[in-house]
Amino acid sequence: MKFSHGYWLTRDGYTVLRPKDIDTVEERDGALVVYAPTAPIETRGDTLNRPLITTTFTAPIPDVIGVEIVHHKGRIDPGPHFALAAQEGAATITVADPHSGVPATITSGRLTATVSTDGPWHVDFSGQGRHLTSSMDRSVGVVSHTSGDRYVYEQLTMGVSENIFGLGERFGAFVKNGQVVDVWNEDGGTASEQAYKNVPFYLSDAGYGVFIDTPDHVSLEIGSEVVSRTQISVPGSRLRYFVIYGETPKDILSTYTALTGRPAAVPAWSYGTWLSTSFTTNYDEATVMSFIDGMIDRELPLSVFHFDCFWMRGFHWTDFVWHPDTFPDPQGMLNRIKAKDLHICVWINPYIAQRSHLFDEGMAKGYLVTEPDGSVWQWDMWQAGMALVDFTNPDATAWYVSHLKQLLDMGVDAFKTDFGERIPTNVVWHDGSDPQRMHNYYTLLFNKAVFDLLERERGTGEAVVFARSATAGGQQYPVHWGGDCESTFVAMAESLRGGLSLSLSGFGYWSHDIGGFEGTPDPAVFKRWVAFGFMSSHSRFHGSDSYRVPWAFDDESVAVTRLFSTLKMSLMPYLGRLGEEAATHGIPVMRPMLLEFPADRTARTIGTQYMLGDALLVAPVFDEHTAEFYVPEGTWTSLLTGDTYTGPRWYRKDMGFDDMPILARPGSVIPRGATTTRPDYPWAHDVTLHAYAFPDGHNTTVTIPASSATTQAARFTVWRDGDTLHARRDEGTGPWSLAIGGTSIRHHTTEKTASVTLAG
Repeated sequence: MKFSHGYWLTRDGYTVLRPKDIDTVEERDGALVVYAPTAPIETRGDTLNRPLITTTFTAPIPDVIGVEIVHHKGRIDPGPHFALAAQEGAATITVADPHSGVPATITSGRLTATVSTDGPWHVDFSGQGRHLTSSMDRSVGVVSHTSGDRYVYEQLTMGVSENIFGLGERFGAFVKNGQVVDVWNEDGGTASEQAYKNVPFYLSDAGYGVFIDTPDHVSLEIGSEVVSRTQISVPGSRLRYFVIYGETPKDILSTYTALTGRPAAVPAWSYGTWLSTSFTTNYDEATVMSFIDGMIDRELPLSVFHFDCFWMRGFHWTDFVWHPDTFPDPQGMLNRIKAKDLHICVWINPYIAQRSHLFDEGMAKGYLVTEPDGSVWQWDMWQAGMALVDFTNPDATAWYVSHLKQLLDMGVDAFKTDFGERIPTNVVWHDGSDPQRMHNYYTLLFNKAVFDLLERERGTGEAVVFARSATAGGQQYPVHWGGDCESTFVAMAESLRGGLSLSLSGFGYWSHDIGGFEGTPDPAVFKRWVAFGFMSSHSRFHGSDSYRVPWAFDDESVAVTRLFSTLKMSLMPYLGRLGEEAATHGIPVMRPMLLEFPADRTARTIGTQYMLGDALLVAPVFDEHTAEFYVPEGTWTSLLTGDTYTGPRWYRKDMGFDDMPILARPGSVIPRGATTTRPDYPWAHDVTLHAYAFPDGHNTTVTIPASSATTQAARFTVWRDGDTLHARRDEGTGPWSLAIGGTSIRHHTTEKTASVTLAG
């Protein structure tokens, strides 16, 4: 929020205190502590009636420095708090004679904060000796308002060409400079400044990230109050943030997820096609089976069938009871779906309607969130008289997931964990948590409860949810989808921007509603969205009041779905490795161009295309006829046509619905599987290694993880010597092939080595 009126003046009603002098700098318990009065201290009398701001610098893990600015520290802090990693002895601190004027330093790995010891207030952050950002003389403020409200803010400097990204799933401009961002979860669709997934973390292309360590309402002015600074403000008397250093944006994300939690690995089957009933459409078992059989008969890969809200009766959400009129034999129906070798997902949310048979039980046992007078908190939005499960109560959590377990026992495999944003702040929580902070934090507890149950019942690596809301740390409970968008090209683009911003906030996987949610897309929008949807980490057909089966649009939609869905299935040896990287290093499957081309000033700010992993450029087409896309340096090859594009330059090209820029990076090797009907086949069996624009003398390693505990992994070395391309299998057995990408040149073998001669 803004506190200033221009650069010099303060807004009416606000008083701002700033550190103006340095009284003492000391090392205490592995931390660097700075005591800064709000006016110069020239005599003893100047210490009287004078506020003192205490700033503590810590190092929780290497390459991370925490900064905590405190005015009055006596306020009770009931939580909740983000769970963060910590490591003993991560900090190296130097403090000279306080009268020498020599700055104090705290170093964590390759990151150093240099702190002025004799005023005015000044802190420089540097990575491996290179300046990153600073807290200046007018950067820190302790604010009071005539209403009694209090705030603390920090302003970190931005360089001339510096860009800011992230802050969760934000649907506006991909580059956040000039924006006002409120980190406050809302159910606002994808066409506004509100967001379902607010994450108090931003990434700068100047070599650092900043994580604000509170689930409270965080307000950011990104060059929108002081144009050369990013301002962070929080309510209360305390602000803690972490500066995170990395040589590359990937390094920053990896360290951030080491601090807040890595994305979990997801099962191989989850990468396949998810088909939904849609939301308010009329459906019963006959409809469901017709959709499933329609996909099978048309040879369209299908892995998961999803039942949306009305698998339960209206006014009863959530009661976990199958609608007796629509689904009179739910167990039999689930068995019949399972017999077609499909997985099953059902919709849930954390709300209990008054008409639900669970309401009275939850109220009697104290499992529902209450108002200060002890009454159950209720309202009529979404479901009549609905209440909220109190996940701060372990017994309430166990009660809620016990009903989910009954569904798992019936054959359900996954849950769409919808909602979790509309959390009231005038309530009392079982564990005494601050209701203001619980507003954003609630979604973390909800998705964790469901994900933990799935892990217990299905095993590590076999759990997956489809979640809408999230905050920091929520990346540990994948997958997340982009929320309620319109069915237009514009909404398709805003959805992509949301996903790219989320990926720069630590989230490894992301999906969206193919064709859009609100309204019915025209066939052109649907077909373009299909191509985009299957070149995303997870792919789901879902709508609001209309079906999303491809044949509901036209015959070409079926053909386009077949083309791009089978392409994705063939890419599973490659996508599986990307999922493994997300789980082990925190690097997302869908990557903004910034992550792979941080030195390319054009590429790093693009929000209309992305890298699918490190080797495939994907540029969704937001027009019926024409694609517009940017190609970085080198010669890139289309996976679909074999056409080549040389960069760096922009291209504008007419493309049919059977085409989209999916370009292989020069010097890359893309492993393609032998199966195109499903994602959970043995990825390494009969794999083909496609080498693209492979330069002489270049060599690379290709790793293919196992798709399950019963299949094998593989590893290959590929190199070029003159006009010959060679490959060696270093791990694994069975048939495999080496191919020149974009041509028909291929060597199939069961031996350990293969070679092909380059044409021309």
